Amino acid sequence: MRASLALHLALFRRQKAQIARVIEGQTAAFRAYEARYRRRTSEYRRVLPAHAVSQQVRASDVVYVGDYHTLPLAQETYLDLVEGVRESERRVVLALECVEGRHQASVDAYLAGRLAERVLLSRLGLGPGQGSGSGPRALLAYAKRHRLQVVAIDRRAQGERSLELRDAYAAERIARALRAGDQPRVLVLVGQYHVAPCHLPAQVERALGEASGARSLVVYQNAEGVYWRLAREGKVGAAQAVELPDGALCLLNASPVVCQQSFLDYLEAEAGDSPLGERGATERFRELASLIGRLAGVSVGRWLDDAEVVTAADEDALVRIQQRGRFTQGELAQLRRHILSRESCYIPRARTAYLASLSLNHAAEEAAHFVRHCAVGDAMDAPRGASDAFYARCLEEALGFFGSKLVNPRRGCVGTGEWALRFAQARGVERQIAAFVLAHKAAEVEVPHEAVKLLPLRKDRLFHGVSHALGYLLGDALYQGFDQGLVDRTEVRALFRNPLEDPRLTYFDWVRRLSR
Repeated sequence: MRASLALHLALFRRQKAQIARVIEGQTAAFRAYEARYRRRTSEYRRVLPAHAVSQQVRASDVVYVGDYHTLPLAQETYLDLVEGVRESERRVVLALECVEGRHQASVDAYLAGRLAERVLLSRLGLGPGQGSGSGPRALLAYAKRHRLQVVAIDRRAQGERSLELRDAYAAERIARALRAGDQPRVLVLVGQYHVAPCHLPAQVERALGEASGARSLVVYQNAEGVYWRLAREGKVGAAQAVELPDGALCLLNASPVVCQQSFLDYLEAEAGDSPLGERGATERFRELASLIGRLAGVSVGRWLDDAEVVTAADEDALVRIQQRGRFTQGELAQLRRHILSRESCYIPRARTAYLASLSLNHAAEEAAHFVRHCAVGDAMDAPRGASDAFYARCLEEALGFFGSKLVNPRRGCVGTGEWALRFAQARGVERQIAAFVLAHKAAEVEVPHEAVKLLPLRKDRLFHGVSHALGYLLGDALYQGFDQGLVDRTEVRALFRNPLEDPRLTYFDWVRRLSR
């Protein structure tokens, strides 16, 4: 197995375990439901050209499209399929899992122009900042713009039979739409597991009756088993769609790692944060670097074209970084661990920003690091003793967080109160990090000359975790001072240009300055 594929697969497994820890209480029925889906999507028969997918959609009466709810590209692809048949001779109906059936009257009123979008989204439980992009809002807006009927097919259900009950409810509503006298074509958008032929499609067949003769098509998106098989065969990128042994199709428009990340980003999203979109990551990074550079008084224009932006979606992320700088085997191993830790970073030697998350906050933070690199050059990556390296990293983290706050002032920072709570409740490394952070913050005020004795210099995870936390705290204080007029632009510019010849002194100078 290629090293790049092995890393991508390792990241997938790491994130899968992380998601499993978040999603608690999976029932035996859910596990069986998932297993049936995975068996159906473990292999593929042949690669298909894009036009073959369109032909099969046009030849079907009902098309079940698998959705990954937090991945905008999944909904965009669904709308692409709708667009391909919208102007055919048959009326098109959208059957959407993202809307519960109890809201059907509100949806109908919105589509008829009798209900404002704002009111509809409120009734659907989509508050400010939700329902944007290619989620429910875009799907419903598309339907209204093109005067398409929407059938809300979800319902609330709990317990062992929840999936079965939801499928049965959706099936009845889909079957009712298919029975209309003008024989519309129904395109269903529903969670990926539901579209396995033995799940929702089977329920619809039962609801319609054996004599219906309705032609159905299942279209998965980025099924993991199919994707990794293609990856091992070196066909990812070349294959846009494949046909599975049972005749279902699978579209390949994003890696399973990206799908997972969209969910993790959704869980971890901070106030004011927003997704970049994989295709716009580089362009957005450059915009943010230019913005932060102007405030910092650092000219970044001539360096931007040479800057590289790599995301976790890039299977060859580590290879691309390695090609842009000289790294020892130990340093490459450290970079690999960093990628697996799902943390973004800026690598000065490679002039590369690695974005573990396609979020505005991550991109802005690494853009600030890039601006800093443009200002001080090789001094940013200069070799230092352990103590100086610790405080230098605190300051670099502070400037990164400060830069992200310039872009998103609503971004929160874990304060000492939260660190105290983590110390009381957490275990292992997280608790140790909290202990070091709290001890260092106390020493900063009372006995700053003793603080250097409280540095975790021998263990990488503690070194990075504690310097990261202290840096964020300083960066947040720096932004608050700047926002309140206590720190002026000249001082900020000087800090961005400071080569940190004595990082410990600089760190404590700013701590004292901002704690007055």
